[in-house]
Amino acid sequence: MPATWVTYTKEEVEKLVAKLARDGLKPPMVGLVLRDQYGIPSVRTATGKTVCDIMKENGMVSKIPDDLFSLLKKAVNLRNHMTRNKSDAHSKRSLELIESKIRRLAKYYVRNERMPLGWRYDPEQAKLIVEKGA
Repeated sequence: MPATWVTYTKEEVEKLVAKLARDGLKPPMVGLVLRDQYGIPSVRTATGKTVCDIMKENGMVSKIPDDLFSLLKKAVNLRNHMTRNKSDAHSKRSLELIESKIRRLAKYYVRNERMPLGWRYDPEQAKLIVEKGA
């Protein structure tokens, strides 16, 4: 049940989500903007769909899911740090943990068909993906 103070209709909320996505915002940021600037506490309760579902219907979903992209960005930044600081053992362990999370998450997304079959983590490929901005 939508909040009583929300004056937007289901169609208006979907149009707002599509507009914000066209402006380049990722799904988590779309939700924050709708909450903070438009007073829509939950897109799901207002429309019956998630932000990602609405973006998918409008063909605006990115090829790489946001949580995986942020992990890739973290791994690339940490790998750059490791080239400058070779003896940083703490960061080496952190990089191993991040890359392990990336592999597990990628396996999940491949299994659920959000990413292409056979996609595997490769540090060089990750660097290109992050530079491009997926």
